[in-house]
Amino acid sequence: MSTAPNRKLRLGMVGGGFGAYIGGIHRFAARLDNHYELVAGAFDVNADRGHQFAAENYIAADRSYTDYKAMVAGELAREDKIDVVAICTPNHTHFAIAKAFIDAGFHVICEKPMTTTLEDAEALHALAKSSGRFVGVTYTYCGYPMIHAARAMVAAGDLGSIRVIQVEYPLEWMATAIESEGNQQAKWRTDPKLSGRGGSIGDIGTHAYHLAGFVTGLKAEALCADLTTFVPGRSLDDNAHVMIRYEGGARGLLWSSQVAIGCSNGLRLRVFGEKASIQWHQEAPNEITFSPLFGKPETIKRGRDDLGDGATVRTRTPPGHPEGYIEAFANLYSGFAEAMRAINEGRSPSAIGVNVPTSYDGLKGVAFVDAVVDSHEKAPFGWTKPAHA
Repeated sequence: MSTAPNRKLRLGMVGGGFGAYIGGIHRFAARLDNHYELVAGAFDVNADRGHQFAAENYIAADRSYTDYKAMVAGELAREDKIDVVAICTPNHTHFAIAKAFIDAGFHVICEKPMTTTLEDAEALHALAKSSGRFVGVTYTYCGYPMIHAARAMVAAGDLGSIRVIQVEYPLEWMATAIESEGNQQAKWRTDPKLSGRGGSIGDIGTHAYHLAGFVTGLKAEALCADLTTFVPGRSLDDNAHVMIRYEGGARGLLWSSQVAIGCSNGLRLRVFGEKASIQWHQEAPNEITFSPLFGKPETIKRGRDDLGDGATVRTRTPPGHPEGYIEAFANLYSGFAEAMRAINEGRSPSAIGVNVPTSYDGLKGVAFVDAVVDSHEKAPFGWTKPAHA
């Protein structure tokens, strides 16, 4: 599938209609850098609601579909077919939808976790490789410029050999049984048939795990997990503690929680090396703290000229003007666009299209959740090797 360089990528969406928080984020991100035009979708399992949503978002009636199967067939029949589909549906649907679009020749952007089972994740990654289609997975937080700056600092040896990695992602929004009070977002996240084997560890723990690996470049060799369900009646964990042994001897500690009262969106990463450490907090995403051994801590802010290409190409505004979550998500979408255009045009991607999360990152995330649950079930303290690190 070739893409003329002077037109936007035609974007379709499955899910993401009325009441779907993440669908709106995808649409904001796709618009921000002007690489995409949303032209088609199957936005709701309720066809009437989906058609209403399409009309209110200026989607032509003949490109508002009742389900993803009708969308695949309808778009294949068009000269102006979509280039890529964004999958914004609950976890258990990802595999079938992604497979159908890849088989039809379309690129895919998929919410995480990529699938609910390791078997499906392996199959989808293999299909992405064999088809030549791009499959991007929205591990949002690697879209922040300062995360790329931190990654470059680790790779340059500024921290020396990595010793300790601590990453946490605490939230409070499910501290009570809101799934039994009509909250649909919580309802499917607490249902293993819809969410998969992991609760908090699958929903937000995978973000933390990906972030730690992205910044340090280290692979997990083994892990030991303790999962807890604090809210009575839940079938999945709402709190997780995981110890991780990384290659080269580094040790990691990961905490994810949906019941941490007082925490709004507390994703935090700390990496300690033999020479220095870095710290980053998602609620103050435009800076990292660099602390050298025997030296003074330094706050490094987004916008500096010496942070490397990875940070520079993901920076939009001058220092002092904050950039945040939407911009990070948009950086993923811009990176995905460049990666897709490079595939279509048979060339290497430019800097924005490098180091974007793909199907292999999705596979590693599912393998991580699988290993965590396996370890917990071997309790107490059962060390497990992830199938893909």
